[in-house]
Amino acid sequence: MAESPSPAARRKQLIVGLIVGLLVGVGVSLWTGFWLWLAAGAVVGAVAGLLMRPPAE
Repeated sequence: MAESPSPAARRKQLIVGLIVGLLVGVGVSLWTGFWLWLAAGAVVGAVAGLLMRPPAE
């Protein structure tokens, strides 16, 4: 089985997921006019960043 990713790679994956979630949240918030989509996008991005396996270095 493959090695587990380094803590730095996991941290980077979480940050990338959070940024993508925030961008999607801002877009949906502007599109719908409902500001809570920003928070929902941040949460979904953080969870996706935590669950996804970082790419091999």
